[in-house]
Amino acid sequence: MWKIAVGFVVFAGVAMFVIFKGGDSIDMGGEKHGSDTVHVPAPAAPPAAKP
Repeated sequence: MWKIAVGFVVFAGVAMFVIFKGGDSIDMGGEKHGSDTVHVPAPAAPPAAKP
């Protein structure tokens, strides 16, 4: 039982270290849908030449 508690403390410590090192650059929002996404549409194909 004590091994579970020690494992949790170690995991929590590593998680807090990563969060504090990342600062404001970590995005915890998950998947983005809608206006928050950055999508660049592919350029349109040039019209085919008519023979």
